[in-house]
Amino acid sequence: MAKRFDIGYYCSEGIHSIFTHGFMSFAAVCMIVACLLIMGSFSLVAVNLDNMLGDLEAENEFLAYIDETYTEDQAKALQSQIEAIPNVAEVTFVSRDEALEDFKAGRQDNPLLNDLDGEVLRDRYRIHVDDIELLEQTVKQVEQVEGVADTNAAYEIAQGFVTVRNIAAGVAIVLVSILAVVSLFIIANTTKLAFFYRREEIAIMKMCGATNAFIRWPFIVQGMILGLAGAIVAFFLQWGVYELVGKAVIQSNGMSLVTILPFTSLIINILPVFCGAGLLIGVVGSVLAIRKFLQV
Repeated sequence: MAKRFDIGYYCSEGIHSIFTHGFMSFAAVCMIVACLLIMGSFSLVAVNLDNMLGDLEAENEFLAYIDETYTEDQAKALQSQIEAIPNVAEVTFVSRDEALEDFKAGRQDNPLLNDLDGEVLRDRYRIHVDDIELLEQTVKQVEQVEGVADTNAAYEIAQGFVTVRNIAAGVAIVLVSILAVVSLFIIANTTKLAFFYRREEIAIMKMCGATNAFIRWPFIVQGMILGLAGAIVAFFLQWGVYELVGKAVIQSNGMSLVTILPFTSLIINILPVFCGAGLLIGVVGSVLAIRKFLQV
């Protein structure tokens, strides 16, 4: 019995085994597809949730009020100093008159506002940050700019976004990890059924002097092929399901706040993950399944 590493022989035996035990191979592929679809669905939900929270975070801003003794030109001159502060993403100057118009918007029926003059308000800046977790630190740095009299930041809302995002990410990681372990267990037990029918063949090979590696490699190749096949099938099924769900969400009148990322923008990340997960599940499942039958 040859003991050298013969990849041609291993591939030939692995492919031959797939077609020889067609039903069990089909069952293994179906289990891989099902497991990847479940894990992929949870992951895509988490990705879209994180994207929606990111959009909401991007809309969150705080205001920096300029000293009322400053003229409009003096107030505008502070913009470069504020923009230079770390974590500041965007700075928008709002004059007193613009602030007054914003205040009057939606209050046209109130006659008391007709004679209100913009001088009663202050020039201000709307400031967006890159990282909402550093909002409080950024606000303190803005307050240190000479000419900034006061700030207004919704710390509770910002912290709420951060908490929801962290919880969503944590739940997604836990669920995907659990599903990965369950998938390996299911695939290993499904593959064991195929090996059970070949236990006598494995025993004969062992008695003829074949090493464990020589016996194991064709099954590893078989697991790789089945895992990759399952990953490709799962990828296209996931694509179809994602598009159907996405269209249903977009057409729903009651879910206008929900945004769905286009699947095409995620392909470059999803396809390698599916293929890698399929290969890992197929190989590890095969190794775990054959280990018992090598103990002859």
